[in-house]
Amino acid sequence: MDSISIGYARDEDAPGILRLLSQVLEIHAAARPDIFIPGTTKYTEDEVKALIADEKSPVFTAVDSSGEVIGYAICELREMPHSQNIIPFRYLYIDDLCVDESQRGRHIGKMIFDYVKSEAEKLGVYEMTLNVWEGNDRAKAFYDKLGFTPQKYYMEFKLR
Repeated sequence: MDSISIGYARDEDAPGILRLLSQVLEIHAAARPDIFIPGTTKYTEDEVKALIADEKSPVFTAVDSSGEVIGYAICELREMPHSQNIIPFRYLYIDDLCVDESQRGRHIGKMIFDYVKSEAEKLGVYEMTLNVWEGNDRAKAFYDKLGFTPQKYYMEFKLR
């Protein structure tokens, strides 16, 4: 296996992250063409660079020995807002985690997750959360295997 390094993303990682964001979008567009537009991405390159620079949005990359980005995790530090019925706490929301389609099955996603988990522990957050779109069965199975469990269900009732 090639040497893979995982760490905080740098500006020069933005084009590689953008390439992988496109792969993720196509998975979602295939599963939910009523919501996602094929051929687009969630963020622009400038937005990815802004996330990389924002301390409240840690971005991590897996890079191979040639310097190519082969995976990433875009995260966001969040706080449960204070209310009279919920205990306030900080958590790390995993906005997006992707491994290049040519690299899947090599446990790189697990390596990225383990790194993110280690950083979350250093940050002292209570938990890590994420969303998985219905129809993305491989992602759901991956997160199930990592030990994620449902916290709540976000449901829809389509009117059109």
